[in-house]
Amino acid sequence: MANVVVDAENVRRSLWPNMPGDELEERSKAWGEEQGHQVTVVWEGNESGDDQIVRLVRELESPVWVVTSDRGLRDRVRDRAERIIGGGSFARELRQQ
Repeated sequence: MANVVVDAENVRRSLWPNMPGDELEERSKAWGEEQGHQVTVVWEGNESGDDQIVRLVRELESPVWVVTSDRGLRDRVRDRAERIIGGGSFARELRQQ
């Protein structure tokens, strides 16, 4: 089982039309259950989504996967994330379920 951390805004905006937030949440959770992974969908809040993701990657037990196409975020988590999945690839996979 992996801890999968999803960059919500990045993923939902990876497709046109953009995926609504509730759809992203529901499909991500269903994907995690099917695949046997723990999924955390991260939205902007009191701290930026990117900062939350970096913190989670440091705190969660391995393996940790990050879903984002954000190059800057990829660079920030590359040393700790076992796998980085592109936001568009992940969004397309969710929509094919």
